[in-house]
Amino acid sequence: MCFAFYIFIVVTQITRRRYPSGQRFRRVGKPDAKLIWQPDRQQSREGELEQQQKTHLPRPQQNTLRIIPLGGMEEVGRNMTVFEYGNDIVILDAGLQFPEEDMPGIDYIIPDIRYLKGKQKNIRGILLSHGHLDHIGALPHLLPRLNWPTVYGAKMTLALVRKRLEEAQLTKFFKAQEIKTDNEKLSLGNFKINFFPATHSIMDALGVVIGTPVANIIHMGDWRYDTNPVSGQPTDFSHLAKWNTRPIPSVLMFESLGSTKEGHQIPEQDIYENIKQIIENAPGRIIIATFASMVERVAWIVEVAEKLGKKVALDGFSMKTNIEVAKRFGYVKFNQGTLIDVKRIHDYPDNKVVVVCTGAQGEDRAVLMRIANSEHRQIRLKKEDTIIFSSSVIPGNERSIQRLKDNLYRQCDNVIHKEIMDVHGGGHALIEDIKFLIRQVKPQYLLPVYANHYMLCEGAKVAESIGFPSKNIFVLDNGSIAEITKNGFSVAAKKIPIEYVFVDGLGVGDIGNIVLRDRQAMAKDGMFVIIVTVDSQNGRVLNSPDIISRGFIYMRESKELLYQVREKVKQIVHQATHGQTPINQSYIKENLRDKIGQFLYNKTQRRPMVLPVVIEV
Repeated sequence: MCFAFYIFIVVTQITRRRYPSGQRFRRVGKPDAKLIWQPDRQQSREGELEQQQKTHLPRPQQNTLRIIPLGGMEEVGRNMTVFEYGNDIVILDAGLQFPEEDMPGIDYIIPDIRYLKGKQKNIRGILLSHGHLDHIGALPHLLPRLNWPTVYGAKMTLALVRKRLEEAQLTKFFKAQEIKTDNEKLSLGNFKINFFPATHSIMDALGVVIGTPVANIIHMGDWRYDTNPVSGQPTDFSHLAKWNTRPIPSVLMFESLGSTKEGHQIPEQDIYENIKQIIENAPGRIIIATFASMVERVAWIVEVAEKLGKKVALDGFSMKTNIEVAKRFGYVKFNQGTLIDVKRIHDYPDNKVVVVCTGAQGEDRAVLMRIANSEHRQIRLKKEDTIIFSSSVIPGNERSIQRLKDNLYRQCDNVIHKEIMDVHGGGHALIEDIKFLIRQVKPQYLLPVYANHYMLCEGAKVAESIGFPSKNIFVLDNGSIAEITKNGFSVAAKKIPIEYVFVDGLGVGDIGNIVLRDRQAMAKDGMFVIIVTVDSQNGRVLNSPDIISRGFIYMRESKELLYQVREKVKQIVHQATHGQTPINQSYIKENLRDKIGQFLYNKTQRRPMVLPVVIEV
């Protein structure tokens, strides 16, 4: 039997494990949309959850505001919050979360929106705080399922959303309204929406005030103070204090990622001066790795290089895309000839070249990693090159970044990062900034948001340390239901069930815990496939069983073990059939999986995924 046929059989078996019989795929969104496919089991899960919610969750009372986080309260990412008052719903942000190390093959994770099933007609709009992927990245997947409500955001934010929708060929369904001024107001059902500028690490970041008859919600989005900006006015949030009144109190929802770090965030002007000094004095080429979303920083890096007569090459798809979007809207302006293609850097002296690239998080195929691994087509590192990490470490990337730094230190004499020099200030407020914010806004209630649970708790402690009453501070989980009435603030005992919704290629929600556990097992101990041909007339094994090992043992050096496995397979099949017909394939496979798995563990102390394939002839 040819090897190709073996592989076909194995793939068939794995597919049956992943998509049991009876599951079909369906489109999400408009019938003619080239979109994402989901298995029908998602429908059944949604139906089960909907019934569960109808049975167990309390109905919202009249004149009650509900705040329900669907993501972002127990992790960094997939930020999404539902605000519900009567029959009106507004949503703030719809972001993705990047996978953790124990999630092999997963591209990213998006919020679980099953609570909104059947309520799409009540959604008055989706408000976007800014254009980072942890706030907008899930929109191509969620907008079709929410029946395409209108999206509200600033110009740069909406441009980045359109770019993602273009990649999914969904722009023709997109409904958006640009927020053009800081004091622009919206009426969305019972909600009165006001926006205000927020300082963050991306242009056009907004905070939002969501007004209702019972409370005014002040949500900061991602924020920090910049008391000494490169351009514009210092950050001041004191104007938000007006939203806390005796008849209608305010609730401050403040992002708490920096709640464990002392001090104030570094002013952008300090970073500007330090990077400017490096660009002026560097002996050779300068390679600056930063986030593609930091358009303002890239703009003034180019401006500094331009004044010094240096050329700048941008490298990285997202970097080029974001700068192109910013140029289109007039956010950045460069003299013609300053920006060059990275292929042309060898046309200029090394001390006249600045490369601004992505990859500071140690991503495998990003630009900086390819440079470090000598895999970049145009750039080979030299001792006199200067490399600047103008970025912070995203939680979960610590090991990758450390390995990247080690590699770069071996090749360059000048590697600069924020541990040795202020070349980056994060976009998130620190402890003293949080204290200052609370004193300026003077809210009635506090909700720490957008961080891991321990950071939310630390944010609450920061507030308590300046005398804010602990009874008015609430730390929520994903799925918590906070309710505000004229009588005060409370959190319901019941939660909405929230699960990870995995995106893997074109599949959304079809990768559950069982599939993930299988992938983890294969990543840890490999796969062991047994293909046995059985005579359907007498149940005997025909020929020697074939074995395929991937990631478990090297077959050429394990001949004795493989011989023992083949003999044991024959014994197991003989015992399972007793020469009787018709044979029970399921029973044979179960015996092979259990007994061969235990045999391999006894011999190797490893547990590969055992996949038996029984062929009747």
